[in-house]
Amino acid sequence: MDDRVETLATGVRAGERRALAKAITLIESRRPQDRPAAEALLAALGTGDGDSLRIGLTGTPGVGKSTFIEALGLQLIAAGHRVAVLAVDPSSARSGGSILGDKTRMERLSRAPEAFIRPSPAQDQLGGVARRTRETIRLVEAAGHDIVLVETVGVGQSETLVAGMTDIFVLLLAPAGGDELQGVKRGIMELADLVLVNKADGALESQARATRADYAGALRLMRPRPDDPPGYPAALTVSAATGAGLPEAWQAVERLARARSASGARARRRAEQDLSWFREELLAMLRDHVACAPRLARLGAALESDIAQGHRTPPAAAAALMRALLSGRDDPGAAAASALDDRPEAP
Repeated sequence: MDDRVETLATGVRAGERRALAKAITLIESRRPQDRPAAEALLAALGTGDGDSLRIGLTGTPGVGKSTFIEALGLQLIAAGHRVAVLAVDPSSARSGGSILGDKTRMERLSRAPEAFIRPSPAQDQLGGVARRTRETIRLVEAAGHDIVLVETVGVGQSETLVAGMTDIFVLLLAPAGGDELQGVKRGIMELADLVLVNKADGALESQARATRADYAGALRLMRPRPDDPPGYPAALTVSAATGAGLPEAWQAVERLARARSASGARARRRAEQDLSWFREELLAMLRDHVACAPRLARLGAALESDIAQGHRTPPAAAAALMRALLSGRDDPGAAAASALDDRPEAP
């Protein structure tokens, strides 16, 4: 382990914000030459499976996720916790840029020394989470943050990936009328441990309670998880603006977390998540290797041209690239794209 990695690891363990920020920048780097140092840093900090609680939070745009996280974070800090917020912002498909505005929307929480807020661009990663979010979770836990909140980009079928890296998954919704229940995908509802209807204050309070009742009825139709206590998944109302319902929502989170820890469900869930992480990382490394190795990159470009011209089917092209990857040699027929047995299958 080189001196830079050792210095970063020491700083992260000591809870130094500057060291933690630098460590996250290192693991988020897309430069291949930074990856060995990032892996050495993660190895030095260990697995991070302590007493932390990882909470995923998703919701429709404009539902008040940032306001809710700030109100909840301040409440948790007052109770003696150290809170890390990993907010993933959407990236431009054209420029790759990201506004990263979550930190500005959590002004009070960002000033608290017990809190650490890290906005990251989603870039081209599906699921509303950055590729290195799992590693960032390990870093903030090593720095002493016992509550980790992962805020995703918004609601969508692929956004359920956040449930694969957290202990408890929360869906935040706004009060609405009519067919709002039809607008939430069943996949997200099946993964939600808690459905919180926000903005339950003022003129919207009665509407929020009606919305909560609708979702409570829908959740009762879901198959209960065998390791969870009765009453879960649950639907509650909260107001991030006034703080109403926040203590009750956190009590529901804690009750579920205690039950899963006592039954061993939490340990099993994290073991399954680590296996999933391994498989996803392996596939990502294969993609990176194909893109970065000049020989394979040229072959991939030739195969893409074959597909575009209808000379090869995508499965045949993928098989040719895999053969080249495994053999260490270019597939002799790939560049020519003239294999007659492929052409009849082309769309």
